[in-house]
Order: sequence, then C-alpha cells, then structure tokens
Amino acid sequence: MTLVAFDFDGTLSDSEMTVLLGERCGVAADMAEITERAMNDEIGYAESLRSRAALLEGLPEADAEDAYADVELREGAADLLRDLNAAGVTTAILTGGFERGVAAALDREGVAVDRIVSNRLPVVDGELTGEVEGPLIEGTKDTALEDLAAETGVPVEGTVAVGDGANDLPMLRVAGLAIGFDPKPAVSPHCDVVVDSMAGVRDRLLAEGVLERA
Repeated sequence: MTLVAFDFDGTLSDSEMTVLLGERCGVAADMAEITERAMNDEIGYAESLRSRAALLEGLPEADAEDAYADVELREGAADLLRDLNAAGVTTAILTGGFERGVAAALDREGVAVDRIVSNRLPVVDGELTGEVEGPLIEGTKDTALEDLAAETGVPVEGTVAVGDGANDLPMLRVAGLAIGFDPKPAVSPHCDVVVDSMAGVRDRLLAEGVLERA
C-alpha cells in the first residue's frame, strides 16, 4: 500500500482559488501578486493566506460559491486519481486552499480522494468575514502527511508528495518520493524529480511501481 499526497492549486488544478474569489470583488491582481510571492518563498505562507483572505471581507457567500464552481482539475488529473484509487493507493489532497473549491472540482469530474486536508473561509450573515480557518494555514503539510501515513499504516518513506510551491516544501522534504509539478525556483532543488504534466506524474508512478502498466 502507498500514500500519494497532492497539492491542489497549481498541481492537481491550474486554477488559483483565491484569484477566482478575488475576481468577484475586484482584487484578483492583488491576490495573484501575493500568491506569487508566497509560492516563491518571498513571504511566509500564513502571512500571505491571511492577507488574501482579508481582501475578501464582505464578499457574498453566493459569489464565493460561484467562484468555487469555476475551479477545475487540470488535464489528466481525474484519470490519474481514478487509476490510483483503483490500484488501492491511498490518495490525499493537502492544500492551503479551500475545501469547497476542491470538492466542487472533484464532483464535476466524478472522482474522489481518500482524504482532503484544507482550509475554510468563514461566513457570517451571508458574507465572508475576511478570516481564514483550518489546519494548513501555517503550511504544516509535513505534519499532515505524517499523520495520514500513521493512520493508513504506510511508512513515511513509502509516501509520495506532489507539489509546486513553497508551502509544499515541508511535505516534499519528508516524503519518500518528492515530485515537483512545474515547481517554483525555490522548490525545484528539493524535488527528486520534476514534471510538467499529469502524464509526467503517471510515468514516474509507473516507474516506481506505484501504478502498474496495463
């Protein structure tokens, strides 16, 4: 048995949830700038996430739901997840993004993962509060991966992590196999292999015996 943990924004999805949300209230450019600085490890992830959430204060919940509905899996992601599930591999999404957007993208493709660890944007009186809640605000994806490995009985050295940004570095460093998905310059040196497509992830998982060739 193997555990494969994916980042979401920039990895399984080429959407950026905070930017999609920001488009609903005219702050998408500010969102994108903060996100890029965080992914390049220029500012702390927690600081960047809280800054982005603050820009969304007052956004109607209905508009947020519309933004989540626009989140999509990238080409090949759904098929790869289905094949991993069929092979008995435990699949997880560890994301500093938001569960509602992840769930919407998975539901659209009719695919599931065994575990989603993500954050939430609280709503009061039908509007986003500008706060953010959840287990991955501080970017502790290493702890999340270690906890999942312990729960599923998989040694941490038997896990695979796939990510692209600086907040993925903790899980990439502790995983048995670190796959960088078109990683940012600060991330690439810490990856065992670098790919730029879901087909590339699949090829590596085939080479490692995580998946078997048909």
